[in-house]
Amino acid sequence: MKAIGFAGYSGAGKTTALEQVIRILCERGQRVSVVKHAHHDFDIDVPGKDSWRHRKAGAFEMLVVSDQRLALMREFGRTREELSVHEMLAELDPSVDWAIVEGFKRSDLPKIEIWREPAAAEKPRALRYPDDDAILAIATDDAACLPPGCTLEVLDLNQPARIADWMMANAARLEYTPPADQHGKEITS
Repeated sequence: MKAIGFAGYSGAGKTTALEQVIRILCERGQRVSVVKHAHHDFDIDVPGKDSWRHRKAGAFEMLVVSDQRLALMREFGRTREELSVHEMLAELDPSVDWAIVEGFKRSDLPKIEIWREPAAAEKPRALRYPDDDAILAIATDDAACLPPGCTLEVLDLNQPARIADWMMANAARLEYTPPADQHGKEITS
């Protein structure tokens, strides 16, 4: 599986860009999984439904399966730290072609930075790439707003097919290898 992160400020257009890129990759016959960072106490379960009631009763994991989908909810409790991006990737089906990670801007995964010039009323948004060696390209709606001397490939945020083309062209260097611990063993969940 290939893995790539999409990082950028809130409101920069990450989700919209990813929605388009995912659709294009799927149309090209690629299987895509997504890891999305959520904040704190999110819930995808419907209050009052059986699975919600089982979780609220104290179940550590609740797996709901139908003939069309599977959803696993796992309660960490207050003692567990948030999973690393690598632990999350280990939870995915390894047979997918692409694992796309939205958020996790501080991870060491190869990334595309999504960047837009802020509107006049918004506070400035610094580019992350000068301080993050994992950023391989920048997707923006206005390349003229980038500082001079940017050595990264610049992708047009309004051309999601070009972003997908770039990903496919760079697939070999985006092949995911789980990091090893200090004893050389792959880190998994």
